[in-house]
Amino acid sequence: MPKKIALLEDEPLLLELLQELLHLEGYHVIQPADFAEPLVDLRTEKPDAVLIDVNLKGADGLELLGKIRGDQELKDLFVILTSGMDYQQLSIAAGADTFLMKPYPPSELLDILKAHFAQ
Repeated sequence: MPKKIALLEDEPLLLELLQELLHLEGYHVIQPADFAEPLVDLRTEKPDAVLIDVNLKGADGLELLGKIRGDQELKDLFVILTSGMDYQQLSIAAGADTFLMKPYPPSELLDILKAHFAQ
């Protein structure tokens, strides 16, 4: 069964590229319907990892990370935060498993996922 990746990205072109990249690599991709409150979708879909943009329209990725870490069902979810601004230290301190600075090469995301799933 393919690993399931949730994408919380509001830039349409980037979202489309990420979906295509992950599909080509054999991942099942989901996108929660509501950035402001994605926990219901994440609990229902039970992804193996989630990629969250720190600066979403109508939502704060760091705040969402806090909600994920505070949720009993989701607290152990593998979370990658991403942004065009350097939020690496803040993201890791907030509980992200890793941080990707945009623009990042697709291979970097794939390497992170492969390494995580190989554990």
